Parts: sequence; structure tokens; C-alpha cells
Amino acid sequence: MRREAAALALALLSACAPASRAAAPGAGLAALEAELRTMIRAAAADSARVSVAFCDLATGDSLLLDAHLRMHAASTMKVPVMLELFRRADRGELSLDDSVAVRNAFASIADGSAYSLTPAEDSDSALYLRVGGRATVRELVDRMITRSSNLATNLVIDLAEPRRIAATLRELGAADMHVLRGVEDIPAYRAGMNNTTTAYGFMKVLEAVASGRGASPAATREMVAILQRQAFREMIPAGLPPGTPVANKTGWITGIDHDGAIVYPPGRAPYVLVVLTRGFTDRAAARRLAADLSRAVYRHATAARRGNISPPRW
Repeated sequence: MRREAAALALALLSACAPASRAAAPGAGLAALEAELRTMIRAAAADSARVSVAFCDLATGDSLLLDAHLRMHAASTMKVPVMLELFRRADRGELSLDDSVAVRNAFASIADGSAYSLTPAEDSDSALYLRVGGRATVRELVDRMITRSSNLATNLVIDLAEPRRIAATLRELGAADMHVLRGVEDIPAYRAGMNNTTTAYGFMKVLEAVASGRGASPAATREMVAILQRQAFREMIPAGLPPGTPVANKTGWITGIDHDGAIVYPPGRAPYVLVVLTRGFTDRAAARRLAADLSRAVYRHATAARRGNISPPRW
């Protein structure tokens, strides 16, 4: 047990090599890379782009395929918002049990003009029925992640403070991810003030959660539990064996379908996989590709027995 704990500590501390010094892939990773590239070429038209980032916390291996290609973040930006709120709660700067007024009126970061969200375009329309009431930060975070609630996101993003989110992302090695604003801020969108990410940046955020680097043990447990309650499972989780624990967050807008996940294969530490897609005219095809890529990564990860240790128990 002591040897396993020491091996786990070393693996989690070293995590995955930064992009600037990522090691050349071994035979297993090289074969996986070839397999993933073949899948992508077969599924993606010339106008479509696919980015993949894989980080194995059991071995320290990583694989990056066009992983620094910047894309619109869509709802993947909600994970850094959650992380920053939990970090602030860790410091005693706020309580997740604090209540927030539920409203549907916001100010654009571009020009201060007022805007509101459309329930029909939100995957969680139930929260709009509570406008005028109150909800706890904890409930809003849960809705933001598990139902990808846009309204919940806009209600808590100011509490997280985008400038502080940016500082945290830099600290975690995830400076590729930029969270500037809430959802449906059209003046900001037109001005090019958008939330963006790369597969590498989102991978580093999820790695920080998976390894416990991003927040306290209690906060880490709760964030993973929230991500595991994710309602949208059509991409990375769809490629996993039934019953495999997975903590994921999707994001989609027109022409964009993303997913990032912490996957917990039995009997070993977890791995992180991010798949970002842009330009697919058939959304179902993008989601099938993500599931196929996930299936291949799972086969690779479970076949590699070195570093075969149990997931961390915080």
C-alpha cells in the first residue's frame, strides 16, 4: 500500500508533460496516435477541424493532436467558473450556500447594454420559472454543469470574477483557456470578445481537478461528483464500457461540439481526454467520432498496465 501511495503521489505530481517539453511518444502512444489520426481523417471533411488532448495520470503519458488549435469554448468554459467558485469557497471568500437572486437581465461586457437569455435556447429551461426568487450558489453550479444551464452560468460568473479565473488558469498551466464573459452576450460576440479554449488548455483544467491540484480535497470530491452527474453523455462517455465512472463536460453551439472528461478505468488512476470539433455539418457525426476516439483511448489506457494503481481517494 505504501508503494502504491508513493507511486500515485509521484504520478500525480509529475502529471503530464507540458506541451513545451512533451516526450516523444513510445510505441504504444505512437500506435494510438496513428489510430486516432486515421479515425479523424475518415470522419472529418476538409473544412472540419478536430483537436485531441490525452493525459494519463497513471503513467504521465500524454498525446496531443492539433491540441493548441484555438476554438470557441462553448460551454466548456463552465468548468473553470465552477473551479474558481470552489477555490473562493476554500478561502472563505464566499459560501456555496449563499443565495443569489434569480434574474434574467445582464449587462454586456462590450458596451454595458442590457440583454436577457432565451429559455428555448437553454438546455435548462426550468430555472427561468424561478426568476424573482433565489437559489444557492451550490445549486446554480450544479445546474451550470449537469444541465449546462446558461442562466445559472450568468448568475454566478460575476462571483467567480473572470480576471480571477484567468489568474487561476495561468497558475494551473491552462492559459490557453480564456473565460471573458457569460452566455449570449451578443454585443461582445460581435466585438470578438469570446470565450475560447484549446484541447490542451481544457485538458489542463480537468487534470487539475482529477489530480486534486486545483482545490482542496473536499472541493475536489464535490466537483468530480458534479461532473459525474452530467446529463449529456453522447460523446466521450458513449465510447466507454457501460458503468465506467466518468466526469465530463460538453459544449456545443452552431458548428461546435466539444467534450472533456476524467475517466476512471477500474484498478488504475484516471486519465483525462478532451475532444474539440469545429465545422461538422452533421452534429451526430462529430459526436460519433468523439465516442470512437474515446473507445480507442480507453483500450490503450487499460492495455498499458505500467503504473497500474488505484484512483486517488481524497
